[in-house]
Amino acid sequence: MDLLFLTFGPNIKNHYQANFCILSFLKQRTAVNSINVYTDHPEFYTRLGDLVNVVQVTKAQLQEWEGEHNFFWRVKIKAIEDFMLKGGQHPVVYLDSDTFLHQDASSFTQQLSQGVAFMHEHEGKLSELKSKTDKIMWSQVKGKAFGGVTITDRSSMWNAGVVAIPAQKNLEAIRLALHICDDMCTAGVTRRLIEQFAIAVALDHTYGLHPASPWIGHYWSTKDDWNEVITAFFLESSLKTYTLEQDIERMRRFDFSQLPIRKKVKNTRIRLIKLVDKLFPVKAMAYVEKQ
Repeated sequence: MDLLFLTFGPNIKNHYQANFCILSFLKQRTAVNSINVYTDHPEFYTRLGDLVNVVQVTKAQLQEWEGEHNFFWRVKIKAIEDFMLKGGQHPVVYLDSDTFLHQDASSFTQQLSQGVAFMHEHEGKLSELKSKTDKIMWSQVKGKAFGGVTITDRSSMWNAGVVAIPAQKNLEAIRLALHICDDMCTAGVTRRLIEQFAIAVALDHTYGLHPASPWIGHYWSTKDDWNEVITAFFLESSLKTYTLEQDIERMRRFDFSQLPIRKKVKNTRIRLIKLVDKLFPVKAMAYVEKQ
C-alpha cells in the first residue's frame, strides 16, 4: 500500500503527529510500498530521509484545489486524486496526521489487495444521526442524486481519518467522490462534513466499505492527551540523540493502549470552563525586561 498524508500550515503539532504516525507504519516496513507527504512545510520531514517522498504544495495549488465553490476540505479529495494520477499501482491509504498503526497490518493489506475499501469508522446512517448539523444535511440530500448517486436512508457517514482505496477502480472512485462533493456544494448543502460524506458514498458505491479501526487508531477527540505523549517521545529522542532506526525500534515497544482515543466532553462543561475564564481571568503576569 502507498501511504498518503496532507499536512499544511506552521502548527508544529500537525507535523509531529504525522511523523509519529509514519514511525508507527515504519515498524512494519514490508507492508508499505511508499510513504508520501503533501505539505507546504517540507522541513518537518527531513529526518525521515529517503524513507518518505515529500511533495511540496503551494498556497496557490491548495486554493485551486478548493474549486469554484472555495470549499477548503475539497483539497483532501484532490490530493488523493493527484497522487493516483502519478501512480496508482498499489492501494492508496490516506491518513489524517492524528492516526497511528497499532496492530499487525497483514490482514488489512491483504483485504485491500482483494478490493476491500476502508474508512476509519462507521458513524451511522445519515438518516438516523442525531446532531443538528446531521439532521439539516439529511433534509438537504435525502432522495436527491449527487454525482449520479441517489442518497437514500441507507447512505452512511464514515469517519475520514482513514481513507483506504483498493487499486482496482481507484481513480473512478475518487473522481466520483469529487463529483458528489462538487454537486453538493452547488446545491448549497451544509458544508461541515461534505467531503467526508462524499468519500463515504463514493467508496461504498464503488467497493463497499469496512472499518479500519481494528488496525488504525484515530485520536481526533483526545489530541491534547496524545500531543503531550508524542512531544515527550520526540523530546527524549532529541535529548538522547536517538537515530531514526532507534526511534522505529522504540515504536515497536510503544504502548498504544495507555491513552484513550475517544472521549466525549459535555458542552455544558465547555461552557462552564469558558465562563470561569471570563469571570476570573489570569492577572498580574510578569515578564523579563528586554535589554
